Amino acid sequence: MASESSPLLAYRLLGEEGAAFPANGAGTSGVPSARKLSTFLGVVVPTVLSMFSIVVFLRIGFVVGHAGLLQALAMLLVAYIILALTVLSVCAIATNGAVRGGGAYFMISRTLGPEVGGSIGLMFYLANVCGCAVSLLGLVESILDVFGADATGSSGIQVLPQGYGWNLLYGSLLLGLVGGVCTLGAGLYARASFLTFLLVSGSLASVLVSFVAVGPRNIPLAPRPGTNASSVPPRHGHFTGFNGSTLKDNLGAGYAEDYTTGAMMTFASVFAVLFNGCTGIMAGANMSGELKDPSRAIPLGTIIAVAYTFFIYILLFFLSSFTCDRALLQEDYGFFRDISLWPPLVLIGIYATALSASMSSLIGASRILHALAQDDLFGVILAPAKVVSGGGNPWGAVLYSWGLVQLVLLAGKLNTLAAVVTVFYLVAYAAVDLSCLSLEWASAPNFRPTFSLFSWHTCLLGVASCLLMMFLISPGAAGGSLLLMGLLSALLTARGGPSSWGYVSQALLFHQVRKYLLRLDVRKEHVKFWRPQLLLLVGNPRGALPLLRLANQLKKGGLYVLGHVTLGDLDSLPSDPVQPQYGAWLSLVDLAQVKAFVDLTLSPSVRQGAQHLLRISGLGGMKPNTLVLGFYDDAPPQDHFLTDPAFSEPAEGTREGGSPALSTLFPPPRAPGSPRALSPQDYVATVADALKMNKNVVLARACGALPPERLSRGSGSSAQLHHVDVWPLNLLRPRGGPGYVDVCGLFLLQMATILSMVPAWHSARLRIFLCLGPREAPGAAEGRLRALLSQLRIRAEVQEVVWGEGAETGEPEEEEGDFVNGGRGDEEAEALACSANALVRAQQGRGTVGGPGGPEGRDGEEGPTTALTFLYLPRPPADPARYPRYLALLETLSRDLGPTLLIHGVTPVTCTDL
Repeated sequence: MASESSPLLAYRLLGEEGAAFPANGAGTSGVPSARKLSTFLGVVVPTVLSMFSIVVFLRIGFVVGHAGLLQALAMLLVAYIILALTVLSVCAIATNGAVRGGGAYFMISRTLGPEVGGSIGLMFYLANVCGCAVSLLGLVESILDVFGADATGSSGIQVLPQGYGWNLLYGSLLLGLVGGVCTLGAGLYARASFLTFLLVSGSLASVLVSFVAVGPRNIPLAPRPGTNASSVPPRHGHFTGFNGSTLKDNLGAGYAEDYTTGAMMTFASVFAVLFNGCTGIMAGANMSGELKDPSRAIPLGTIIAVAYTFFIYILLFFLSSFTCDRALLQEDYGFFRDISLWPPLVLIGIYATALSASMSSLIGASRILHALAQDDLFGVILAPAKVVSGGGNPWGAVLYSWGLVQLVLLAGKLNTLAAVVTVFYLVAYAAVDLSCLSLEWASAPNFRPTFSLFSWHTCLLGVASCLLMMFLISPGAAGGSLLLMGLLSALLTARGGPSSWGYVSQALLFHQVRKYLLRLDVRKEHVKFWRPQLLLLVGNPRGALPLLRLANQLKKGGLYVLGHVTLGDLDSLPSDPVQPQYGAWLSLVDLAQVKAFVDLTLSPSVRQGAQHLLRISGLGGMKPNTLVLGFYDDAPPQDHFLTDPAFSEPAEGTREGGSPALSTLFPPPRAPGSPRALSPQDYVATVADALKMNKNVVLARACGALPPERLSRGSGSSAQLHHVDVWPLNLLRPRGGPGYVDVCGLFLLQMATILSMVPAWHSARLRIFLCLGPREAPGAAEGRLRALLSQLRIRAEVQEVVWGEGAETGEPEEEEGDFVNGGRGDEEAEALACSANALVRAQQGRGTVGGPGGPEGRDGEEGPTTALTFLYLPRPPADPARYPRYLALLETLSRDLGPTLLIHGVTPVTCTDL
């Protein structure tokens, strides 16, 4: 046959599924789908036709002739095991809910998300388009084999002219017929499929009867392509009838050259042909929108179709091995016509399967395209595919697909593309298995399919087997398809997609996070793996945006929680006012590009709310260990939403998609002089509460003065160098000796080092100021500190300053945290704070020329400036009555220092061990 001279049928060319999508596409056209189809018409018929295709008539002899009966049966068994694994996944997903238009695309996208589903859906669509074109080309070649002007053989009727133009015309006419049926809707296609099923069944029945009824005969073999028929003696194949010797000769493999292509056959190449000929298992599942009882029809009908086709293939293998010698099987793949009681009936079967395959592929492609268009994943490019008729038939998608098939027909024979088409289908099958596997692994309570004959083992084997088959059929096409899927997924990820489908990735993440949180045992924590886990209390994010980003840099891969306290009492409110606020705070996190969680609470006071958040934020071993607060001063609040480019919004107050702008979700900043939600007394009490709860405390002042490049996620390679100054000694309680080695001082060093590891702060130089007592010799303490820094792997410049001349080294130790006793009055403490502030400001103005270790810059000589200052935060006094005075001293200490972090650490954070 003419079609046998082309290796088109060496791959999965015909009989692709996808025919049976609901007529209303994605289910969003507004036209209800009529559920009228039974299990037989809606599932068994389309699935059987898709799994048989034209290969059942033209490649039985090819498989048995080269592989032998035993290997052919082994190939068939392996192929159907692979298909059965995917069938189990299809049945499970299809019976877990309504599968609307799009079939495999709908299943995958609603499980794995639009990025993966959209990319595989587009590949599935292209596979159907190319499959339709190849089916039509195969049908044209089969017709021309008998009716073409160049037809050879005794049964040829040479009436149709041949050539590229004529072949294209015949293909276009057949495409017009197929497109017309598909344009009229899935109902007409279902009736046409039933008629096709009857014709194919009749043809197969005649073939089976012929094996028994026809006596032995010699069948002339046509010369191989490229040989001179006159110079080659006639050759014959033998139909021996049922003969034990024939069966014995056909048991073993006998791989030889394929007479249609001249290529040497192997186990892999023959297996690929067989496997490509029996796929098509999702045709019934795609009919779910028109089935009377999908949850029953899909599993039952698909399993019946798979079992039926498996039985027919085995029967044909046995009959061919018993009755046909090796020469006939290897040299005439169309021998069914030669042994048939009525050869035209075999031709009718071939033409019927080819026509059915082209209709199946075209209507399947149109339904997939309509579903993609309705989901708006690819924008205006697919807009024409949204058009539907009054009855819900997506004729716009049919015409769109018809045009693409016509373009593919211009390419003629699709020898190379045939493998790509098959691989695309296998990608879709693997994705369905992966979807079912993900749902099973996620242990989602709502994954309750009525079909239960599956497990995660079958899903995993299905994924692995489909991937293996892809590379077995064509390694190049498999690699190219995975690359294309990755590019399309990246495109859809960048474009964004709907978030209301329910992503199984979120369920999997929840399942895994819960499991690992249970394994994160706080009793096994070690200081060398300590990291900051921050709780930042935010009143109004408009004024706290720089601090919000700075805290994101300080977390070093740790937990970061944005906490907010809404004042109120739930007893006096009709509903919880906190729940509606989460959306705005999550949008804030997205726009600010910080990796933070949001935790909101309702409380009569901010202090009590802070206690709630400190106690209950986080889970298991991931709980905040550090409280971050903005500084309590009289600086006028700023609205950073107005100046930050990330928060620029349209004037009408809505964002893309119609959601409210953040400017309408958060109140304007507090007016200067207006009352605050938190009193000075409660502010200091909140700090004291955190320390009592063994939490570290960070107070941030003037963070709004930080340059934007220091708060960005980029590399901080600026022309002007900056310093980060660290004062690891309590300047309000000066002491001689190694005061920098206490827990709080080491905590300051650790936090400053963490910040210097952030890309935006790489260019900043770390300076540590060592305060000497009046009787301490210069150099000794600096040497000890440098040795400690070397052990801690901290690169920093050390500078000694004299401080605490008026302090009596022999005075009694003060009560912990009460830095103003011991004979110091308020005036003396104020003077001490002013002096300390002047000392810090003086060192900020003394830049270093020549880098670390270089000479100090002289007055008037320009050098690096201080970008951020870390100060030791003393404990609040034990007497709450002195809280306001404590806050005033902190204000004096940090006044005009620029961006400053006052830190008190209570937990060990450094380790010199490996």
